[in-house]
Amino acid sequence: MTAISELLRDAARRLGAAGVETGRLDARLLLGAALGRAVWPHESAAVSPDGLGRFEALLNRRLAREPVSRILGRRAFWTLDLEVTPDTLDPRGDSEALIEASVSAFAGAEPPRRILDLGTGTGCLLLAALSEFPTATGLGIDRSAGAVDTAGRNARMNGLEGRAEFVTSDWDDMPQGEWDLILSNPPYIPDSLVPSLQPEVSRFDPREALAAGADGLDAYRALMRLIPRLLVPRSIVVIELGAGQREVVETLAIAAGFTALEARKDLGGIDRALVLKWNDTGDHTLNTHGFCLE
Repeated sequence: MTAISELLRDAARRLGAAGVETGRLDARLLLGAALGRAVWPHESAAVSPDGLGRFEALLNRRLAREPVSRILGRRAFWTLDLEVTPDTLDPRGDSEALIEASVSAFAGAEPPRRILDLGTGTGCLLLAALSEFPTATGLGIDRSAGAVDTAGRNARMNGLEGRAEFVTSDWDDMPQGEWDLILSNPPYIPDSLVPSLQPEVSRFDPREALAAGADGLDAYRALMRLIPRLLVPRSIVVIELGAGQREVVETLAIAAGFTALEARKDLGGIDRALVLKWNDTGDHTLNTHGFCLE
């Protein structure tokens, strides 16, 4: 029988040859799933033929560039453990910048009571926000019934089902409401660029969660039309940005009547979370970064 250490070396080599940059880590995760236990303390141990067969099946999926999170069916996000399905975008650490920005926006102020997540997917943003604001309740909207089902299971899995509701709906069909915090990770990739994304994204994420028209801005335009009727005077809006999109999305927001408070960077140094507040001065040219929230 083959030892764990030997399997890991061979799998990491094969994954590297297939273009996977995190081959060693991915091999460990997949082997652990195949064996049903952690592998790092037992690298001299032998793997049974059954375990080897299970591992090879998982490894072949990763060699085809299927993400580990989709192979295992779960993803860690913020402090949560989430189910990931073919109906949902795979939550990424970059999106945690939206939660950081939300917590910062309400620091020293009354926390939000009602939170809305537009395009909820796995429910990652809404559920992470609810975990940080324990007196809040929230609603996640998605046009995909499969995504809404997944988000509901994630709420139950993380003990948040009593505070989170998920509904299948187009944004335009939403009733008017009042929300203290509005979150959205909309599609923002130009249609023509989707096929050129990493295979883990272009082949496995739902296209409707990625593609946003010829210039990648269709969803942002829709949000700027929709959100003003959902606000209360103290509302904060936090929207995810694609790389290089800060200036153009800020321009759309200001034209719609918002003030841009902050653009928070992700761990890669990219402007990822745009924080907005309704500009109640009536001056749509105002763009005051660091604007006081009180």
